[in-house]
Amino acid sequence: MSDKILTPRPSRLGLDDFVSRFGDIYEHSPWVAELAWQQGLGEAQDTPAGLAEAMGRVLRDASPERQLEVIRAHPDLAGKAAIAGELTDDSTREQAGAGLDQCTPEEMARFERLNAAYKARFGFPFVMAVKGNDRHAILAAFATRLENDQDEERRTAIEQISRIARFRLEARAEG
Repeated sequence: MSDKILTPRPSRLGLDDFVSRFGDIYEHSPWVAELAWQQGLGEAQDTPAGLAEAMGRVLRDASPERQLEVIRAHPDLAGKAAIAGELTDDSTREQAGAGLDQCTPEEMARFERLNAAYKARFGFPFVMAVKGNDRHAILAAFATRLENDQDEERRTAIEQISRIARFRLEARAEG
C-alpha cells in the first residue's frame, strides 16, 4: 500500500481538473469522481488510500441501479473485448498482469463459459481486482461467486471495483 501523495493534490484541484485526472478511475463512470469532489476533499484524500475511500464511499452509497451501471461498465475477464484490444489501458494492464493474455485455448473456453453463466445468473459481468492473482485463482473465484445471491454478489462486485480503484490510484502515485 502506498501512503504517497498524489500529484497534483486532489484537494487542491477544481472540479473540472479533478474529473479530468480521476474520472477514469471507475470504468466509464466519471460521476463517481464528480460526486466525491462535490462532497469535499481534504488533505486526507491526497493519498491513494484516502481518495480511494472517498470515491468508494460514493459508490457504496449510490443506489443499486447506479451501482449496476458501474458494474456493467466493466469488461468480461479474458473476454471478447480483451481479445479484440478494446479494453481501457488500465483494464489491459490489469488483465495482462494476471496472465489473462496467456490463457490456453481450454482456459479461454472455460472463461467464456463462466462469463456466460455468471451474466445469465446476475445480469452483469464478473468483476474482480485481479492484481496479485493469476488466472487459476480467478477461475476458482468465478466458481465460488456463482453461488452467491444477487444482492451479495452486487455488494461483492462493488467491493472489488473499489479495490481496483485503489490499485489504480496507487499506480498513479508511484508512476
